[in-house]
Amino acid sequence: MVPEETAQYAGILSLLLHFRWTWIGVLTTDDDNGERFVKNVLPVFYENGVCFDFVEKATRLHVVTVFDHVMLQGARIHDKIMSSKANAMLVYGESDSMVSLRWLAYLSEIEEIELTFKPKAKVWIITAQMELMSTAYQRTWDANMFHGAISVTIHSNNIPAFQQFIQNRKFHDDKENGYIRDFWEHAFGCTFPSEVMHERDEDICTGKEKVDSLPGSFFEMSMTGHSYSIYNAVYAVAYALNDMFSSGFKLKAKMGRGRLKSLKEFWQLHQFLKIVSFNNSVGDKIFFDHNGQLIAVFDVINWIIYSNQSFHRVKIGKMDPEAPLDQVFTINNTAIIWHNWFNQVQPLSQCNDNCYPGYSKKIKEGEPFCCYDCMPCPEGKISSEKDMDECYTCRDEYYPNKKHDLCIPRDISYLSYEEPLGIALAFLALLLSFITCFILVIFLKYQNTPIIIANNRNLTYILLIALLFCFLCALLFIGQPQKVTCLLQQTAFGIIFSVAVSCVLAKTITVLLAFMATKPGSKMRKWVGKTLTYCIVISCPLIQTGICVVWLATFPPFPSPNTNSVREEIILECNNNSATMFYCVLAYMGFLAAASFVVAFLSRELPDTFNEARFISFSMLVFCSVWISFIPSYLSTKGKSMVAVEIFSILISSTGLLGCITFPKCYIILFRPNLNNRETLMKKKLRD
Repeated sequence: MVPEETAQYAGILSLLLHFRWTWIGVLTTDDDNGERFVKNVLPVFYENGVCFDFVEKATRLHVVTVFDHVMLQGARIHDKIMSSKANAMLVYGESDSMVSLRWLAYLSEIEEIELTFKPKAKVWIITAQMELMSTAYQRTWDANMFHGAISVTIHSNNIPAFQQFIQNRKFHDDKENGYIRDFWEHAFGCTFPSEVMHERDEDICTGKEKVDSLPGSFFEMSMTGHSYSIYNAVYAVAYALNDMFSSGFKLKAKMGRGRLKSLKEFWQLHQFLKIVSFNNSVGDKIFFDHNGQLIAVFDVINWIIYSNQSFHRVKIGKMDPEAPLDQVFTINNTAIIWHNWFNQVQPLSQCNDNCYPGYSKKIKEGEPFCCYDCMPCPEGKISSEKDMDECYTCRDEYYPNKKHDLCIPRDISYLSYEEPLGIALAFLALLLSFITCFILVIFLKYQNTPIIIANNRNLTYILLIALLFCFLCALLFIGQPQKVTCLLQQTAFGIIFSVAVSCVLAKTITVLLAFMATKPGSKMRKWVGKTLTYCIVISCPLIQTGICVVWLATFPPFPSPNTNSVREEIILECNNNSATMFYCVLAYMGFLAAASFVVAFLSRELPDTFNEARFISFSMLVFCSVWISFIPSYLSTKGKSMVAVEIFSILISSTGLLGCITFPKCYIILFRPNLNNRETLMKKKLRD
């Protein structure tokens, strides 16, 4: 009729984990049962996250000859308990173990016992085998140390008329009932008259003493788990006997002195006990499993000790193995009365303070895993709960806050037309495009003037158109990246810039070859002409186009969210997919610019009325300076700032080409037209 102990221990484990009591002390009896408990049960607790500050085995009180040893052992255990940081004490024992445990509270009142630590409150967790009981000499002892204790007990219910039966119980001098006689004398501190002893006027048991006047710790009036088990056991046997008789079995027994002496077919009763199933008088269903084990519910009891030493049990939960998984263990926290020491705040029983959100546990070397240090989460990780083993990384669309205890949604970021920087860059690109168009119109209007005809006007038109597209190309980098814009950004920029720089290179080479061709006997005359010019303008961009085609065919750029550059933002950007190809485009463009700069530098002093070489030299110097400084600037910025740096570099380098090459001509055309006619040029040549 006693449920399997493993179910009880599962309930105790659930209780410990529910209150996060992971650092506890353990008291057991120093016998085989206690040894089995330590060997079989405690490892299961440890595997589920409960550690033990100490495990003490207490000797049970048996004989007076070992009294001194037991008291010294009790003093040692008392100091061990009171010095422990653990506030939860798990006690495993037998029905009479409470008698030994009550000595712990009484030791401080014995002068001969020296205690190092003063008594303080603990939460006692009592197994179902134990009851709050005391001997006759202990019934006046203070039991306040057990106030707020929690026990897991066999389920019980109030049997109708049970308390009335107990209250009306009186002793009748029956020689066959020696147990009741002994209990009565110990409980009321009296003696029944006998034939051997003379009658006395005092301390005589009348048999009419009231049982309900006894302290609760000495005799409980209510139905306990043990009493309830006995009650159900009697009915189980009765039902089994009834079933056996009903099935045709004959009970053969010899009766003597009013007692059943033998039962020849007693073993046949077992098969009926295994299958017995009934509802008792309070409606609880009693039945057994296939192993003959009672299927029973455990109650979680809170012990309340009042100042007058009266005792009360309060059911605060239960453990039902047959219930749905989420209802196997239930408890009502608000119904628990803790010891006054804790000011009605749930006690902590841990090796150290909790690691709060933002920190993770680090196990202390050489100590149980329940003892740990708290380490702050590293950059980029958080912990959102107490006592987390590891910090974890937020999902890509979130980022950790400064306390590392919360993931905050990231803002979506890209260089848009709605923000000041995007508006400014777009306006600047359109303004420079308009200026380029204005200059092109001027050059077309004055295309037959000497300053336009000089240095190959067709190359100048191609250069201006290329620069116009360079400025417009910057607009591809503004706005939310799309698949098409990502494919066009770098490739269009690289090809168009190659056309512009090729035009500049063609101009400088034309000037240099033209001067060299004027020397007598020069073989360079065959290279002078439009064929070489157009060959340079076509072939150089064609190589860049080939590089871009290979790039698009192998590692095409694509729109991608960047979650690594800026913690608070998800940056929508175009992923170049291949840094090698990107820098190949830049390197080839740099090669053309360097070649143009070298050739222009060599041609800067050539005698010519409208020699552009010195202006081209300066424009290439600006161009190269911009793109050389672009690389470290680009690599050191993050997010949309990288895009802004590239747009700015495109606009400034294009402006350098536009301004250095065309602005001097526009100045002469618009403000010094007298310098832009054949007569002035002829006079100047004659003077030279």
